[in-house]
Amino acid sequence: MGRAGRKNRPEIPERRCIATRTSMPKTALVRFVVSPDGLMTPDLAEKLPGRGYWVSSDHQSLEKVVQKKLFARAVGKSVKIPENLAVNVETGLITRLSGLIALARKSGGAVGGFEKVQEAILAKRVGLLLHANDGSQRQQAKLSRLVELPETCICLTSTELGLAFGRDSVIHAAIFKGALAAKISRESIRLTKLRGISRPQHKPLSLEPAMT
Repeated sequence: MGRAGRKNRPEIPERRCIATRTSMPKTALVRFVVSPDGLMTPDLAEKLPGRGYWVSSDHQSLEKVVQKKLFARAVGKSVKIPENLAVNVETGLITRLSGLIALARKSGGAVGGFEKVQEAILAKRVGLLLHANDGSQRQQAKLSRLVELPETCICLTSTELGLAFGRDSVIHAAIFKGALAAKISRESIRLTKLRGISRPQHKPLSLEPAMT
C-alpha cells in the first residue's frame, strides 16, 4: 500500500534475456517457447504453455541467439529455429499491434486523419497518439503544439496504420483514453525497439476515462 491507503501502481515484471544476460521489463522482450515438434516459437501474446525463453526485442539480440545457438544452450537440446527470425517476429508484432488498433476503431475508441485527431486532442479525449513514421514531421509538430500531448507512437508505417483503419494509408491516428490505449502503448514498445526508432519523450499515460 502507498500513502493514505492508496495502492502503488504495479511495476512491470522483468525477465532475463538469454542473449544479453541482462534483466529488463517484459515489455522490451519477446517470449519464445518450444512447440511439441521442437520448433522455437515466438509467443507474442505470452499465453502459450511451457517454459519461456526471453530475448530482447532488437535485431542484434535476435541474430545473436541464432548465430551462437543460444536457444539450444538454454533449452539443453537441439531445437529448430524459424527462418528469418527477426523478420518473423517483426511481422507478428505488426499484426498484433494493428489488430489492437482495429479493435479500438471498431469499438469507437479511435480516429484517423489529421482533422479528426486534432479535434480529439482539443476535446482532451486522447490517451495515445499514433503517427506514421513515413509521414509529415511538420504535421506532427503542428499537432504537438496544440496541447501537452499524451504518449506518442511512431513505430508503424502509413500503410500499416492504414490497414488497422481499413484504408490504403493513415498518417495520424488517436486512441481515446482508457485501458486499450495503455495496452496498445505497451505493445508498441517491442516494435519500436526492433525497428530502432527513438521513442518520443512523453508524460505517463493517463488511464482517465474519455471526456463526454
